[in-house]
Amino acid sequence: MTSSRELLARKCHHTETALSDADASSYLSAVPGWESTGKRISKTYKFKNYYETLAFMNAIAYVIHAEDHHPEITLTYNQCVIKFDTHSVNNGAGGLSENDFICAAKVDAIYQQSFS
Repeated sequence: MTSSRELLARKCHHTETALSDADASSYLSAVPGWESTGKRISKTYKFKNYYETLAFMNAIAYVIHAEDHHPEITLTYNQCVIKFDTHSVNNGAGGLSENDFICAAKVDAIYQQSFS
């Protein structure tokens, strides 16, 4: 089983191969609090106020840009919902790849270091 620490040490790479359901489930266990819909993983982060929510958004912006793996983000006054999937897998139909879990672990690390 892959750990969060192992995911943090990895870099995203271009892929066209989706994870199997078993592999996705294994990766999901390494990123507590993330939920899977089958083709996407998501997590809601809560904050004290709008300033903290924006600060989190700015903090993760660099990481997701550096990994070149961009999530869908919904930002409101005191929460931020992050959704990852990989558009290039399953012949362009989308799904989950290791990249989604690498970025989920990195976003979690930023939240835990600065906002929890």
